[in-house]
Amino acid sequence: MLAKIVGWILLGVVRLLTGSQARWYGCPPKAEQRIYFANHQSHADIVMIWAALPEELRVITRPIAAKDYWANTPVKRWITTEVFHAVYVDRGQAAAPPAPPPPPPERVEPSMEPVGAIQLPLVPPEEPAPQPEAAAPAAPLDSSDPLTPLVDALKSGDSIIIFPEGTRGNTGEPQKFKSGLYALAKMFPEVVLVPAWIDNIQRVMPKGEVVPVPILCSVTFGAPIQVEEGEQRRPFLERARAAVLALRDV
Repeated sequence: MLAKIVGWILLGVVRLLTGSQARWYGCPPKAEQRIYFANHQSHADIVMIWAALPEELRVITRPIAAKDYWANTPVKRWITTEVFHAVYVDRGQAAAPPAPPPPPPERVEPSMEPVGAIQLPLVPPEEPAPQPEAAAPAAPLDSSDPLTPLVDALKSGDSIIIFPEGTRGNTGEPQKFKSGLYALAKMFPEVVLVPAWIDNIQRVMPKGEVVPVPILCSVTFGAPIQVEEGEQRRPFLERARAAVLALRDV
């Protein structure tokens, strides 16, 4: 109950400061499993996009929060856990390095064994012909992989909000998207990918500031995209970034 009350208070404050206008330009608000991916210019981005969603979508959607910022005090940790139901990501965590290949099998060299007065080579037994290997199933992500908490959230049926730039940008355009969005799209092809553009939020909470400034803001949601057949990682990420950027002037 306390979390609900705090959530209503935060929702009122955010809407008072920003207007929190949601514009569904390319798709309607729908209670289906989605990955919302947006530009990232402020720590308040997760609050803004969370507040822009209607209530029936907020309860099934979990924003991705940087653990080093949103969990560094008990108050912020409680809000992001109990109110936003955020998924923490450790930005300093690196994916586990691939396991080294196994060493090659030792070669058995013929040896010489005495037979009476004559030495004959001892021929090793004939090895069976190699059999074709079955395709190995995809290995599960290691717990040290930064995508693990996002994968767990999607497996549980939740929608998520991610910022593929990884870190906040200081320009009007998104930085290059990191590969996580492509990896999640390939692992969960049935989940709908919805681009979003968050406008003006960097002016409400500029980098390094702690006191918000009242400025009208909006979140524009665009038409869903998907990974095309045979599409490689970098072309997809460029297309996803372009889909977000195209919403800036809508």
